[in-house]
Amino acid sequence: MKRIVFLLTTVLCVIWVKSNAQLIAPEKVLVVYLSRTNNTKAVAEMIQKNVGGTLVALELEKPYPQNYQETVAQVSSENETGYLPPLKTKIEAIEKYDVVFVGFPTWGMKLPPPVKTFFKQYDLSGKTIIPFNTNGGYGIGSSFQTVKELCLKSKVLEGFTVRGGSERDGQLLMIKTDKAKQTEADVKKWLLKLKII
Repeated sequence: MKRIVFLLTTVLCVIWVKSNAQLIAPEKVLVVYLSRTNNTKAVAEMIQKNVGGTLVALELEKPYPQNYQETVAQVSSENETGYLPPLKTKIEAIEKYDVVFVGFPTWGMKLPPPVKTFFKQYDLSGKTIIPFNTNGGYGIGSSFQTVKELCLKSKVLEGFTVRGGSERDGQLLMIKTDKAKQTEADVKKWLLKLKII
C-alpha cells in the first residue's frame, strides 16, 4: 500500500511540475553573455545545456585593455559619462526570440557598459528577460535593477548570481571542476523555480 501511495504521489508531482512549467521551444531562446574571465560564459553554457537556444557572446568593436586596472579606469569613465561602447556582435532577427537570458559580471557594482549597449541597441519589448551574473564576491550591486530600468516594456524574471573569479586578485576562471558541478545544480534549481524547465 505504501508503495502504491508513493508511486501515485510521484506521478502526480511529475504531472504538476510538467503542467506548471512554461514550455519554451529552444529556437525561441537567446542566451547572450559578456565574459572577461570565462566565468559568465561557463554559466551561459550551463543555461543553454538545460534550456537550449542560441548562445551569443557580446564582443566590442574595440576590446577593453588586457590590463585589469586600465579596464577598470575605462569602465569607470564610461559609467560616469554614459558612454556606450559599440558592439562588434550583431544578432540577426532578434524578433524571433521570446526569451532572452542576459549574462554579465558585476563591474564596479554596476551593469557593464557593453550590456547597456545591448539593451539600447535591440528592441526587447514584449520579451521575457532573465538576467544572470557572476561576481567577485560583492554581489550584483545595482545591475539587476538597471536591467529592469532598461527593459520597462519587457517581463524581467528573477536573476541568478554566483561567485566567479576576482580578476583583481588574480583569480580568473573559478567555475570549474567541483565549483562547476555545484553551479550547474544551482542553475537547474533556479530554472525550475522560474518554471523554465
